[in-house]
Amino acid sequence: RMVVGEEGAVTELWELVRSTFPEPIDDRPGQPVYVLDRPPPSGESGLRRARLDDLDRLVVAAAAAYREEVGVDAYARDPSLFEWRTRAQIEEGRSWVWMEDGRILFKAEASAWTPAAVQLQQVWVEPELRGQGYGKRGLADLCRLLLETTPNVCLFVRPENVPAIGLYDGIGMRRTITYRSLIFA
Repeated sequence: RMVVGEEGAVTELWELVRSTFPEPIDDRPGQPVYVLDRPPPSGESGLRRARLDDLDRLVVAAAAAYREEVGVDAYARDPSLFEWRTRAQIEEGRSWVWMEDGRILFKAEASAWTPAAVQLQQVWVEPELRGQGYGKRGLADLCRLLLETTPNVCLFVRPENVPAIGLYDGIGMRRTITYRSLIFA
């Protein structure tokens, strides 16, 4: 349902196959890719690996994050698959959360993990808690944790997501290449 990668490569591929594919519901060129290879200062958050007893709350948060980011209600399309995927991320140790009083102050998942880098996705704070520093604190602690065993942490973002870009700049991530994402229904 998505084609994501370095902007030039995705553009080249799309020009070759576009006559045989449906039109994407969204085309996102110019997505900056950020990388961090040095631990930021501690955020002193309550970040921890997600557990199976977090599953219900994380499914709701992940579905909201996906709707917000992609514009598609993936949970409504296939609740069982969405719940399975969230459970798998928890069981594989690729999901982290900071919760207090039953509220998610910060969450994120590793979408890809190699010996060279961990790519994060769904960096998210409950909407009514945004702008209070939870994202910066949680992301700083997650990056510190990941950089203990992996040399780089990376992610990409929509260029119009100014608050997220400010967050990534704020913990010392540096902008590298540019991605393009084609999203299909």
